[in-house]
Amino acid sequence: MKLHIVMVEPEIPQNTGNIARTCAAIGTKLHLVKPLGFEISDKYLKRAGLDYWDKLEIEEHNSLQEFLEKYKPEEHNMYFSTTKGQKCYSDVDYSNLDEVFLLFGKETKGLPEDLLKKYISNAIRIPMKEHLRSLNLSNSVAIVAYEVLRQVGFDKLEQKSSYFLKK
Repeated sequence: MKLHIVMVEPEIPQNTGNIARTCAAIGTKLHLVKPLGFEISDKYLKRAGLDYWDKLEIEEHNSLQEFLEKYKPEEHNMYFSTTKGQKCYSDVDYSNLDEVFLLFGKETKGLPEDLLKKYISNAIRIPMKEHLRSLNLSNSVAIVAYEVLRQVGFDKLEQKSSYFLKK
């Protein structure tokens, strides 16, 4: 399976750096949809994922509209992560899909409301206590991405450490 993490207008460089590091570690393509709240060369972004930056597959998009024109939701398996979703992220069966796109919105507002309304059947959420705003964005990405990977048996990921075998 090919997994894509799509960050729509991320604002905090440390979050994006952590997400980039996660994407590199799990072999997932990262899409950054502009405008970004920082420069790619931002020292905080690089500090959070610097030693993984060269191992990352990344694609930048000038706008959400440009991304949606290139990767049409009607033709791709897209899931929109939001606190407004009615479906739990772990209730989706990702195991038989060749490709999955997980979209996450900016830290202050999430994904655009019109996008969520249009694709509400693919809006997913992470359960949490009532009346709390949301989890940290980089934590949310890791939670949902690892569920997708768990369902496909962590395909192509090292599952056992060989650390003690080398000593």
